[in-house]
Amino acid sequence: MSAPLSFTRPEPPYYAVIISSWPSGEDPEGYAAMSARMAELGESQPGYLGRESLTDADGRDLVVIYYADEESITAWKAHPEHLEAQRLGRDRWYSAYSIEIARVERAYGFRR
Repeated sequence: MSAPLSFTRPEPPYYAVIISSWPSGEDPEGYAAMSARMAELGESQPGYLGRESLTDADGRDLVVIYYADEESITAWKAHPEHLEAQRLGRDRWYSAYSIEIARVERAYGFRR
């Protein structure tokens, strides 16, 4: 069985935004819809290259979103709907989150 790739990455350099979030368990109303909307809207942003995500056994979500450049990341962070989602995340849905931004200089892999 081959391991599917969620998308084809470009040649480096490119950027990765790494988001770890822990749900608060409180007020889940609207979270799924907002998360789906942010994924849909994010995909339409200039410089967006793709995303990968997973949830671990403790409920932590890990999302890696790939961008062509820092300007694209900055523009997405300031998007009005995204700003509202960030506010709601802090107020309702997350007990904690962390965000790291990395420049990918080299990338390689294996696929049978």
